[in-house]
Amino acid sequence: MAGPVKLAASKSRLVVPICLIVCAVLASCKRSSSSAVVPVISRAPETSQPLPPTKSRAMETGWTLESREHVRLADLRNKVVVLDFYATWCAPCRESTPHLVELQKRYGPQGLTVVGLNVGGPDDRDQVAEFAREFHVQYQLGFPDAEVEDFYLGDNDAIPQTFILDRNGEVVKRFVGYDDFVAESLERVIQASLAGTGSTQPAK
Repeated sequence: MAGPVKLAASKSRLVVPICLIVCAVLASCKRSSSSAVVPVISRAPETSQPLPPTKSRAMETGWTLESREHVRLADLRNKVVVLDFYATWCAPCRESTPHLVELQKRYGPQGLTVVGLNVGGPDDRDQVAEFAREFHVQYQLGFPDAEVEDFYLGDNDAIPQTFILDRNGEVVKRFVGYDDFVAESLERVIQASLAGTGSTQPAK
């Protein structure tokens, strides 16, 4: 079980080992100017905060792959999309990755697209290729546009954060952190979205 991790605003390769230790012990870090952490929680809460817009401007923004190809959310219309915000040094992110790999493998033929968006800071970019090899990641790994970070992490910057978008690009569920409850709920919402029975209303 792992709670959400809070990202540090400025990171260097020298502090990565420290972050690993802190995340492994406390399972929390913050993407802010402070190094404050949040308590470990028994399960990741579903946010009550308003969700960001997913139409118009949001659909035209996206992420850049390591190949430098830019992908827009609009390019994935008619797919059920899982947007996973992560960092390679984040313990709960690493815990959730094998499950995401399995979900892509199992549901990809039915129209699921998993996208991992790295928000671990400039120094974390060099670690993504090794991260992909270590976990045998077959889904897209990219670096989000600033607008995408603002849309989805503007009100809560804990990671991992996972958003499920239906085939119309509407957010149907948001999860903060990762544990067994999130794993079960994530798959259940994906199944419903692929079947066209998932709610298009944000979770409260």
